[in-house]
Amino acid sequence: MENHDHTALIAKLLNCVAACENCATACLQETEVKPMVRCISLDRDCADICSQAARLLQRRSEIAHQYLVLCEEICRMCAEECAMHQHDHCQQCAEACRQCAEACHAHHQPITQD
Repeated sequence: MENHDHTALIAKLLNCVAACENCATACLQETEVKPMVRCISLDRDCADICSQAARLLQRRSEIAHQYLVLCEEICRMCAEECAMHQHDHCQQCAEACRQCAEACHAHHQPITQD
C-alpha cells in the first residue's frame, strides 16, 4: 500500500462512527422502537465497519484500500435507511454516512486475490 496521508479519510470514518453510534442510541430511546430496528442494525454495522477501516488505514494494512469497498457499501445502505426517518439524529447520520461513502469511494481499490 502506498504511503499516503489518510488523515482526512480517517476523520470522515470516525465522524461516521460517532454519528452511527449516536443514531442507534437515540433510536433505542424513541417511543416507537419497532420501526427503527433496521436503522439501529445498520447503524451498528456501519459503526463497526468504519471503525475497522480507520484502524486498517492507521496501521497501513495492505488490505485497507480493498476494505473501503465494503465500507462504502454499508455507508450507502445506512444513509439510505436513515434518510427515510425524520428524526434529527437519523438525518445527521445519513449525511455523515453519505460523506463517508464518497470519501471511501475516492480511495478504495477493487477486491482482488493474487
